Amino acid sequence: MPLAARMRPRSLAEYVGQTHILGPGCLLRRAIEADRLQSLIFYGPPGTGKTSLAQVIAAHTRSRFVRLSGVESSVADIRRELAAAANRLSNVGQFTILFVDEIHRFNKAQQEVLLPEVESGVVRLIGATTHNPFFFVNSPLVSRSQIFELLPLEEADLCGLLTRALADRERGLGFLKTAVAEEAVRHLARVADGDARKALNALEIAVLTTPPDADGTIRVSLAIAEQSIQKKAVVYDGDGDAHYDTISAFIKSVRGSDVDAALYWLAKMIHAGEDPRFITRRLMILAAEDIGLADPMGLVLTVAAHQAAEFVGWPEARIPVAEATIYLAAAHKSNTAILAIDAALADVRQGRTLAVPSHLRDAHYPGAQSLGRGVGYQYAHERPEHFVAQDYLGAMRRYYEPGELGVEKKIKERVDRWRAALAETRPSPFAG
Repeated sequence: MPLAARMRPRSLAEYVGQTHILGPGCLLRRAIEADRLQSLIFYGPPGTGKTSLAQVIAAHTRSRFVRLSGVESSVADIRRELAAAANRLSNVGQFTILFVDEIHRFNKAQQEVLLPEVESGVVRLIGATTHNPFFFVNSPLVSRSQIFELLPLEEADLCGLLTRALADRERGLGFLKTAVAEEAVRHLARVADGDARKALNALEIAVLTTPPDADGTIRVSLAIAEQSIQKKAVVYDGDGDAHYDTISAFIKSVRGSDVDAALYWLAKMIHAGEDPRFITRRLMILAAEDIGLADPMGLVLTVAAHQAAEFVGWPEARIPVAEATIYLAAAHKSNTAILAIDAALADVRQGRTLAVPSHLRDAHYPGAQSLGRGVGYQYAHERPEHFVAQDYLGAMRRYYEPGELGVEKKIKERVDRWRAALAETRPSPFAG
């Protein structure tokens, strides 16, 4: 059998990843340990351990494990296995776990055949699918099952799994004399994108196709690992200097309006498997801080790109993220908004706190007007241009200095005109 099949976990202790559902105290782990399972549906990307988890559950609960395929199995196959499960339960008292791989490929009739036995508990159904079961599996079957989402494995989990396979003499590659470079293991784990099967298959190809050297040792270098998984390694560590240096170069290129440089650094991060949310979060900050009101659509487009990346993930997310990058790099730049709010914050922290003028205070309670609250306030929408010159601060202050580029140039024209009218309503500035 392939290495990925041989290295399937035999117990919960050997199972790697999915701590959000299998960690100590988690619902699924408690149900397995107490043998109080109902029917389950696992969904998630390939290679995340759906089949392995079903086999571990069967072994732990001493149930008979029967496997059907959503692609190949017919209604007759389903009925035959259900009848056998009923006989097994009545004759020897053994439960049957009926594992249906690719359950979303069962048509409505096939899924409905399962319902009576699932309802009565004759079988414990475990369905596996890469599709969201709430959309691709019959509602009656979903309502009778507990749904668990399996997530892509972390890089550290895959590194541990590959190391275990190299050391295991019984099921893995431990019977061979190997020397696999640490960076080769990390590359396989990173490029596998959370897919344990992909990582193990690549490792097996790397080891079995590499001739031993003079002393009989199979040496797997980073170059061999790249060939085995057919993806070149990029000098990029997920939490080290290359990670922060690359995002720094990317943001500075966008800020500096170099569209091509920005796209190159973006491509490097995409190729290295960077989290798209990390990139779009930094772009949202840049859109507010460096583009600002010179082009308000920059932030709108970037937030949309962030949401799109959340929905679709790599590789499709590269398109909206690239569009946001190009737009921001080519946009007019302005940092006046951050200068304005920082100046206002400094004034609040260091200066005397200003009292709210009486005519601006809340007047929506009995007796407020007798205290002078809201008296004299003029409603802006009752005036031409929806503007009225009145004191809104109680002091002379000027924080925002509009720029001369893009949309902000028009904003500056309005602000300057309004400020001139407002200045006549404000008292002289206080000291400090």
